[in-house]
Amino acid sequence: MPESSDHRRQTGRQGEDIAAAYLTGQGCTILARNWRTRRGEIDIVARDGACLALVEVRSRVAPAAPSTPLQGRPPGAGPVFGPPEDSVTPHKQRQLADMAQAYVFESAWPGPYRVDVIAVELDRDGRPRRVSHYRDAVGG
Repeated sequence: MPESSDHRRQTGRQGEDIAAAYLTGQGCTILARNWRTRRGEIDIVARDGACLALVEVRSRVAPAAPSTPLQGRPPGAGPVFGPPEDSVTPHKQRQLADMAQAYVFESAWPGPYRVDVIAVELDRDGRPRRVSHYRDAVGG
């Protein structure tokens, strides 16, 4: 059975909460969450020293075991996906760069900024298994 949209939203929200806590632990200040533009949403806007970090969070529940990806999957379960950061396609990168420029313009941010990606893998119980932070992951 495909993953329900409620479960995907819950996984995404949980990943964003973990990413925000991670950024705070790294000394960043969270300025906004889920900032919307007509082109989409920036998950987290944070200040990292003198730099503004606009962060895309990608979350997935990791497979139960690192063995064969199809092992134990019911028939018709749909495709097996890779790590969450692999879902940031070239199209999504362009969209993130455009949204970052919109935020910087609208907020009149005077300093440097970057677009980061934080990938969060959760175990089956919802605990973080891996948090990977890719700074300046998307060029403008």
